[in-house]
Amino acid sequence: MGRLLESFAVQQIIAQQAWTDPDLQFWHYRDKDQVKVALVVTPGQKTWGIGVKAAATLDPRDGQGLAAACGEDFESGLLLYNGSDVLLLRGERILAAPINSLWDR
Repeated sequence: MGRLLESFAVQQIIAQQAWTDPDLQFWHYRDKDQVKVALVVTPGQKTWGIGVKAAATLDPRDGQGLAAACGEDFESGLLLYNGSDVLLLRGERILAAPINSLWDR
């Protein structure tokens, strides 16, 4: 279920980008240690990471790959998950939000 949800969320974000900034660039990231980011978004020199998690609960390690994978230009991150709360993860740079936020807000 996780891979299907991740693919669907990435497709929805890319489809909605035309409403905001047509110059956004999208990438996927995975390294040899299996650190991955579902979607890396680069508006200009800034880098944003978006992760997707099918579970309804969060683990303290969730989101740790977003900042590491995006490098020194990392601006902020978003972890979409199957829960109901909006939470700050790893300081104030990564926000965890319900995946239905893609359509509700």
